[in-house]
Amino acid sequence: MSPFGGWGMLTAFLVLLCCRGSRVKAFEGPEHLMVGSGEFQLINCTASCTDPKKLVLETHLNKTLLDSQAQWKLFKVANISKDEKLLCSFTCGDRQETKVFNITVFYPPKQVLLTLWPTSVVIGTLFTIECRVPAVAPLEGLTVTLLRGTEILYNQTIVGTAPSPQDALVSHNTTAHREDGHHNFSCKAQMDLRSRGGGLVHRVSDPQRLEVKEPEPKTQMVIIIAVVIVLLLVFVTFVFLCFVFSQKWHRGRTGYYAVQDHWRRLIGSHRAQTLTDEEAPRGERLT
Repeated sequence: MSPFGGWGMLTAFLVLLCCRGSRVKAFEGPEHLMVGSGEFQLINCTASCTDPKKLVLETHLNKTLLDSQAQWKLFKVANISKDEKLLCSFTCGDRQETKVFNITVFYPPKQVLLTLWPTSVVIGTLFTIECRVPAVAPLEGLTVTLLRGTEILYNQTIVGTAPSPQDALVSHNTTAHREDGHHNFSCKAQMDLRSRGGGLVHRVSDPQRLEVKEPEPKTQMVIIIAVVIVLLLVFVTFVFLCFVFSQKWHRGRTGYYAVQDHWRRLIGSHRAQTLTDEEAPRGERLT
């Protein structure tokens, strides 16, 4: 049933109340009507005279006569899927009169889908609340509200003029707090059609919970220590490689390593000193 079907039933009740057994003009209702896609609408064709002829409702849609009196007829028009103009015509004496009912089809929010990403966060980190309302029109009458419990976190009125149904998407980034884990998150979509002769239509998503975790300082300290150790290893390796390459470079120029040359000189000097010490007593004996 249309979200405004209650109004249609009230119209039918007023028609029956005012017109049955009466000769006065009946209540006709508004000429501009808002109908949900695929729903039905009650149309009351009422003549301006007391004895009209050929009182009919002209439409290609499926219509059913619910009730009638001499001055009015009540029709149910079903399966309205696009904007329509319904023509109510009648003849009073030698004068033919018509009345046009302009029907605007809207696509109410039938689903409201809430997504929390990620679903598990650490206090102080960002997470995203996303709300999607599939296939709604008109967009300019839609307001999407993101809720934490009963608190409004974010509110956005959609801007758009396309008459065809489209998905409405609202996304909001926020920082995780400790109390976030104690509340349900939800999304409310509200379509306001009062300026077009309609009413208020709203739907709320299923609630979702966010898992909030405490930060882990020990893990951060382990990461810092590991980084420092890696940097020290890189530095020691760099110094060692510099030493090795410098030795190779020196050998390429002199043909030997400087360290080995230094040790050779020390060994040669030691041997020379030893020979001198051994020859000295021998000379003393010759003297």
